[in-house]
Amino acid sequence: MSINLGVVALASMAQFIVGAAWYTFVFGKQWGEMFGFDKLSKKDQKEMQSKMGPYYGLQLFVTLMTSYVLALFIADNPDSSEFVIALWLWVGFVVPTQVSAVIFGGVHARWIQRRIAIMAGGSLVCLMVAAWIFSLFA
Repeated sequence: MSINLGVVALASMAQFIVGAAWYTFVFGKQWGEMFGFDKLSKKDQKEMQSKMGPYYGLQLFVTLMTSYVLALFIADNPDSSEFVIALWLWVGFVVPTQVSAVIFGGVHARWIQRRIAIMAGGSLVCLMVAAWIFSLFA
């Protein structure tokens, strides 16, 4: 079993970009509202944003881990569709983890369903993008 690390890196970058668009352009307003970001002054918003670099780095690292593990599952299951594998990983691991994180993470009750939907939806889209990239290089 060989894993093409270049394709893993490409899938990771694609997931990172799609995730950024998801939480900025698609659901940015709602996401900011959930965290009270919309109530901050523009100065405070810019200050918070300026401190996000290490968190973006951490996100990129865990996205690389996700892409690598997805590549491992795909390599170990050559007769299965990349998309089906990604879907089952999402259903079995990502969704339950995200649901628990939201329910027990101190989220205000009015945001629980919406936050789960945004997070789980974003994860599904990112995994499908990665699966698509892996399918191109299979």
